[in-house]
Amino acid sequence: MERQQIVVSGLGGQGVLFVARLLADAAIRKGAGVLTSETHGMAQRGGVVVAHLKVGDFESPLVRESRADGLLVLSAENFRLHRRFLAPSGWAVVNAPPGGLTGGSSRVCAIDADGLAKEFGNLHAINLVLLGYALSGPAGVEEESPLFCSAEEIREVLRRRMEGKEKLLDASLAALALGMKHGKR
Repeated sequence: MERQQIVVSGLGGQGVLFVARLLADAAIRKGAGVLTSETHGMAQRGGVVVAHLKVGDFESPLVRESRADGLLVLSAENFRLHRRFLAPSGWAVVNAPPGGLTGGSSRVCAIDADGLAKEFGNLHAINLVLLGYALSGPAGVEEESPLFCSAEEIREVLRRRMEGKEKLLDASLAALALGMKHGKR
């Protein structure tokens, strides 16, 4: 199993911690070691929320600057705050409107998750739209999916977490599929 360091960033209420937990659960189901750390001091008031996730053989849960393999950013303004974590060869998927992301490399991809979630009719789906896009192999990223897990593995984690909540599960799977539809595949 490959090692991977990921930082998930956003604002309180966007589902940063949920995405980090989905990814951690997927890693655990694969039999990988997982370390996580989260910062959510002002989360209830729309403040910055950050989760660090390390998959593989690591000893410390925090991702150091310039070491993250991937960055999932649910709020475009947080990209400026947290891009310092990204390794030179790392990738980022950022929730940003068309033309709203400047100064990125070809491995920094933007998706208007806010706009897609609004069209979808569920503003709480931003996190799963963004995750679906990352799982699909965003433009500019050579790998089919830059993440250590597959879309099917995330779907299985969602099914287990939402057992008995069919309506919520269906909406979550649909939001994930919406994000994937806008990626390379």
